[in-house]
Amino acid sequence: MTDRPHVRVVALVPARNEGERIAAAVDGLTQQTLIPDTIVVVANNCTDAGATRDAAQDAGAWVLDLHGVEGKKAGALNDALDEILPSLDDQDLILIQDADTVLDPRFAEHAASAMRRKVGAVGGVFYGEPGGGLIGHLQRMEYQRYAWEISRRGGRATVLTGTASLFRVRVLREVKAARVAGTLPGGASYYTTASLTEDDEITKAVKTLGYRTMSPGACQVVTEVMPSLPKLWQQRLRWQRGALENLRAYGLTRVTAPYFGQQIMMGLGALAFALYLIFVALQLAYFGSVGFSPFWTAIGLIFVVEKLVSVWRMGWRTRLLAAVLVVELAYDMFQHAVYFRALVDLALRREERWAQT
Repeated sequence: MTDRPHVRVVALVPARNEGERIAAAVDGLTQQTLIPDTIVVVANNCTDAGATRDAAQDAGAWVLDLHGVEGKKAGALNDALDEILPSLDDQDLILIQDADTVLDPRFAEHAASAMRRKVGAVGGVFYGEPGGGLIGHLQRMEYQRYAWEISRRGGRATVLTGTASLFRVRVLREVKAARVAGTLPGGASYYTTASLTEDDEITKAVKTLGYRTMSPGACQVVTEVMPSLPKLWQQRLRWQRGALENLRAYGLTRVTAPYFGQQIMMGLGALAFALYLIFVALQLAYFGSVGFSPFWTAIGLIFVVEKLVSVWRMGWRTRLLAAVLVVELAYDMFQHAVYFRALVDLALRREERWAQT
């Protein structure tokens, strides 16, 4: 009986001035139950006097030190993939993770086992790291709800999160070939440098080629949370603007239709919430109180239950915060403001800006 050929796993960690965090990311990879055959830290235009390079090498990684790279993270990954893929077979796997992320020890094992027929890539389910005060905790609640939604969908990934995703080498080669042939938008390489959110864009590329994308619940990663509202605004505006730009680039297709629907529902939900607040304000101004409605009270209770159930695993303090609602409603209003700002920027064709967060 012939043994199956060994499937190699190569980990790529793009990093720019991550001297303080890169060792933890590399250590997380060396502690995997399926340890990557090679760990490559892609030092991208670093200006930290070699701190990222030295910390990565001390942790046991091979460093690809790139300078003069255009296209930020996507450009660095393209250069690294051009360097590494020629030595790999189609069935080999590429694990790409952020430098500010630490993987669950069984991430690679579970992701590789999920690479079944027609699965082209497997993304992580991300959770927020401790810290950040109330703003950080609200992000952790948001990430927990996202994980809950993925679980309800049977592990089907909406986005191959940039925090950590595993790709078949064959699929990456097909993505580049399709871009060169013009059947996929976004330039002529693996990742497009024209997008603010390369992880969202490559998800659509993989799906457009006919592959499935998965995010098994066991593929957990811990990533940083934004410590302040200005940083959170910059991050979320980049995410939202990038998502809208990607939809414009792909147009309405079988693959993008659900994403268009999601964006439309987000807009309608934000408008409905704004109208509700106006209605309540008018009632208070004219009548001095808000009238009781059994129907809307029932709808509100369902909303509260959903809020509670989706964060139940986070403990009683989080359940209490979810039940109070007021704080989370303010957080929702913040998200709505991001959404409408991104829409306005897109409509006015304002220059896309990438902000370091």
